[in-house]
Amino acid sequence: MRRLLALALVVSGAVLSGCAPTRAADKPHIVVTTNILGDVVQQMVGDDAEVTTLMKPNADPRSFEISAQQAARISEADLVVANGLGLEEGLQQHLNRVAKAGGKVFAAGDHLKPLPYSSGDAAGTPDPHFRTDPARMTDVVNALEEALSGIKGIEQPAVAERAATYRNRLEQLDREMGESFASIPSAQRALVTNHHVFGYLADRFKFRVIGAVIPGGTTLAAPSAADLHSLAEAIKDAGVPAIFAESSQPDRLVQVLAREAGIDVDVIALYTESLSEPGQDAETYLAMMRTNTNRITTALTKTTTHQRGTL
Repeated sequence: MRRLLALALVVSGAVLSGCAPTRAADKPHIVVTTNILGDVVQQMVGDDAEVTTLMKPNADPRSFEISAQQAARISEADLVVANGLGLEEGLQQHLNRVAKAGGKVFAAGDHLKPLPYSSGDAAGTPDPHFRTDPARMTDVVNALEEALSGIKGIEQPAVAERAATYRNRLEQLDREMGESFASIPSAQRALVTNHHVFGYLADRFKFRVIGAVIPGGTTLAAPSAADLHSLAEAIKDAGVPAIFAESSQPDRLVQVLAREAGIDVDVIALYTESLSEPGQDAETYLAMMRTNTNRITTALTKTTTHQRGTL
C-alpha cells in the first residue's frame, strides 16, 4: 500500500509540474510587440521557438501596457520583433533599453520603403500601417527570414520552407484583394476612416483617401470642430457611401461625422490595428485582410448615396 501511495504521489507531482506555465528552456524565445506581427512570426518559426506576443486581441498598439514580468521577458528574449515607425508609443522605452543593452531588436519598418502621412499633424512622418499592403508584408517576411535564421536553435532550412509557404499565401491574398477591389466603380474607390490607416492599401490598389475623422496617424488624438466640418464637406463632394471605423475603437466620432455630413452613409467596422479573438473574423493576419477586403468591397459597391436633410 505504501508503495502504491508513493507512486501516486510521484505521478501527481509530474502532472502538476507539467501544467505549470513554464518556458521551454531548450527553445529560443522571441517576443513580438503587436499581435499581427506575432501571427506572422509564429507562422514562420512553427514549433522551433517560443513566441510571446505582448499585445492582446482587440487592443490598440499605441496605448496598451505591459506588466513588469513582460518587460523582463523582453530583456531576456533572443529576438524582439516590433513594427517600428513610431507605432508602439507605449513600448518604445523598453525597445530602446533592449537595443542599448545589445539585444536583438527587429523593427519591421526598417526593412521597407515607408510612405509618409499626407495630411494632419503627422504629415511628412513615416506611416507605420504598412500591414494593409500584403506586398509590403512580403518584404517584412523576407527580412524576418534572415533575422530568424541567425538565432541559435532555429534551423535555417525549416524557416526558409515556412517563409516560402507564407510568401505564397501573401501573394494569393494580394491577387484576391486586387480582384475584389476591381469590382468597385472607380468613382467610388474612396476611403474615409476614423484615423489615417489606409495609405498603403490606397497606394497598392488605387484608392483615393478622402480623409480621416482624426486627422493624423494616431488614435489617441481628437478632431476639432473645424476638422470635422472640412471632412464633412469632402465627403459630400466625393459622395462616399460608407465610412470605415477601427473595430477596437468606439465609432462615436464617426457617427457624429456621418450626421454632420448630412448624408446617408454606413459606418463599417474594420480590423486595422489588431487581430480579433480566436474564432472571430480576424484571428490571423490573412483572415483580417480578407475580412476587411470583403467589407470594403461590399460597402463601396453601393450605387447611390441618399442625401439627408440638414440636421
